[in-house]
Amino acid sequence: MRFTRLCARGFRNLQREPLALPAPGVVLLGPNGQGKTNLLEALYYPVLFRSLRGAGDGDLVQFDAAGFDLAVEFEAEGRAHQAVVQYTSRPRRKRIELDGEEGPRLTEAAGVCLAVTFLPADVALAGGPAAIRRRYLDRTLALADRRYLVALARYRSALAQRNAALRQGQGAVARAFDGVLAARGAQITAARIAWAKGASEAFRAELEAIGEAGTGVLEYTGPAELADPEAWPAALERSWARDEAQARTGLGPHRDDLRLILGGKLVRDFGSTGQQRSVAVALRLLELATLRRERGDDPALLLDDIFAELDPERQERLGRRLLDGRSQIFLTAPRRDELPAGLDLPVWRVDHGAIRAER
Repeated sequence: MRFTRLCARGFRNLQREPLALPAPGVVLLGPNGQGKTNLLEALYYPVLFRSLRGAGDGDLVQFDAAGFDLAVEFEAEGRAHQAVVQYTSRPRRKRIELDGEEGPRLTEAAGVCLAVTFLPADVALAGGPAAIRRRYLDRTLALADRRYLVALARYRSALAQRNAALRQGQGAVARAFDGVLAARGAQITAARIAWAKGASEAFRAELEAIGEAGTGVLEYTGPAELADPEAWPAALERSWARDEAQARTGLGPHRDDLRLILGGKLVRDFGSTGQQRSVAVALRLLELATLRRERGDDPALLLDDIFAELDPERQERLGRRLLDGRSQIFLTAPRRDELPAGLDLPVWRVDHGAIRAER
């Protein structure tokens, strides 16, 4: 997967000049707040057609602008593609076009463009609540397999409607969604368990390659029997009284988690900031490997200040690990001296949204 061209108008603070994007990628240098991450955000937008930072579309619009236009050209799986997004604030409207087709369904458009990100906030993958790790799993598996994305959308819809009925005291209506919940919930649970089993050894190896002492362990936590749709009716029956009392569904993959252990200790509770950062980087590298294996293509890497807070040895190890791959890399840092040696990529300077190439 290669980004080839970006044109943004009214998007964050980026200036509107079109950018031809080098095949190997770019190092983006500049002080904080100048727009380096905004460029990564613009590139990632056509992956899921939303902000990589979880911002609403209205928050992406430049001050005093009426909306934004975004056109991203990329090559994926041997084909050239173009994604165009036009958003207006008043009236609030978003128009998506993919390869000349207007208004594609999200389940068809998401994942045509492939990229893996790292943001400083990703340390929450290791130290934050379970919901963050569930979102990580869902994004990875949805981009790897469109069937997972469809199952996830239908599960979430059935769950929302079941919970709404529970809040309204409509027990019979709530139970009408149990069949969809069982079928799609089992599909999601089975896929997550299979991924975790396959990724466990790679997780250990990635942490070792980065230079972390102690053995890394990755485990999926949740009722394994719910990978079988036949197990759901009895499980839902057992939890029915609690669901009615709490007015929400307390059983299913929306309650599960990934257990991350380093050196025999739970990283969420006992990991240092540096260890949590290494674990987050390892998870992103697992995401990269998963997409590469399942999609047969190399996702682009969008890495925001990934070397910060790593000691020089870990920086060198991670730099070698990234350059060993075949992915296009877009990498940000405040200064060149914060990067490890050997990153042979073009350098661009970012200053108040303006981007210029360094000779």
